[in-house]
Amino acid sequence: MSPHGRPKGEFRSVQHEGTPVSASMTEMKYMASVAQALRDSMAEDPRVIVMGEDIGAPGGSFKATRGLLDEFGSQRVIDTPISEASIVSAAVGAALSGLRPVVEIMFMDFVTLAMDALVNQAAKARFMFGGQCSVPMVLRTPHGGGLNAGPQHSQCLEAWLAHIPGLKVVCAATPGDAYGLLRAAIADPDPVIFIEHKGLYGSKGPVDRSTADAIGKARTVRPGRDATVVTYGATVHTSLAAARHLAGEGVEVEVIDLRSLQPWDRATVLASVARTHRVVVVHEAVQAFGVGAEIAATLADEGFDDLDAPVVRVGAPFMPVPFGKSLEQGYNIGVAGIVAALRRTLD
Repeated sequence: MSPHGRPKGEFRSVQHEGTPVSASMTEMKYMASVAQALRDSMAEDPRVIVMGEDIGAPGGSFKATRGLLDEFGSQRVIDTPISEASIVSAAVGAALSGLRPVVEIMFMDFVTLAMDALVNQAAKARFMFGGQCSVPMVLRTPHGGGLNAGPQHSQCLEAWLAHIPGLKVVCAATPGDAYGLLRAAIADPDPVIFIEHKGLYGSKGPVDRSTADAIGKARTVRPGRDATVVTYGATVHTSLAAARHLAGEGVEVEVIDLRSLQPWDRATVLASVARTHRVVVVHEAVQAFGVGAEIAATLADEGFDDLDAPVVRVGAPFMPVPFGKSLEQGYNIGVAGIVAALRRTLD
C-alpha cells in the first residue's frame, strides 16, 4: 500500500475513465504539465510573471519553475525573500498595476502567513473599488499528506479560502487538468488559488495544450447508476479505486471530480444525485466544517427529494496530520474508508 492507503501504482495512470485521447495530447507528468502551463502563458503574455522563494535557478522546492529563469530572465522570474506576507502583498500590487503574477507558496501551510494580502486585499479589491480594478493573480500551492512531512507541511486548507467571497479556488487531479486549469487561472481577471497535491507530482497522464479549460466545471470521470462520489484532487484516484472494487460486486458508482471548489458545479452534482439517489463526498482535508459539509448542506436544501439516503462524508479526523508513517497511513483517506461509506449509503 502507498502512504495514502491506496494500492501501489494507483497514481501511475491518471487519465479519467472514458476520457478520449486526441492527436494533440502529449503524455506528461503532473509537475511537467504545471511547468508547461507556466511556460506557455509567459510566452503568450509578457504581463505574466512568476514570484516565489527559490523559484529561479533552483526551480522551486518541487522544481515546477525549473528552466524558466533561463528562458524569461530575472525581471519575470523573481526570487523573493523568505516572507510569504511580502510575496503575496507585492503580487497584489503588481496585479493592480497591470501585471499577471503567479505566486508560488511552497507548502499550503504557509499561506497562513499571507492571509491579510489574500483575504483583505486581493479578494476585496474589485468590490471595494466598484469594479474599476481587479487583481488578476494566481497563488500556486501544494497541499496534502503522504510524505511524512508532519502537521506543518501536510495540511489541506482549501475550505478556508473557498469561504472568502472574491477568491476562486481550483484543485487539479490529473496532469491534463493541471495544465488546463492553470492556464485558465492565469487568464482569469480575478485572484485564483491553484492547489496541487504533492503526491501527484510524479503521476503521468495525457495533456492537451490545444484546448482552453473553464473554472467552475466539474467532470464525471466514471459513470454509474447506484451511488455518486463527489471528490477532488488526490482522492479522485482513491475514489475511482473504490468504485472499481465495488464494480466487482455489481455496484456501479459514479465519480465526479469537482476540479473547482469555488465556484463549484452544483448543476453537475445535483444531476448526478437525481440519477443515483445516493451520495458520498470525499476529501483529504479535515472533515469538520469542510468542502464536504457545504456540498452536503446544498444537497439537503436543493436535492432533498432525490435522496434515498443521508449524504455521507469521508474526510480526515479532526486532528493535526501525524509525522509517523503508520499513523499517517491511518489518518489519510484510503480505498477501504470510501468503500465502507458507500456500503453505508447503499444499505
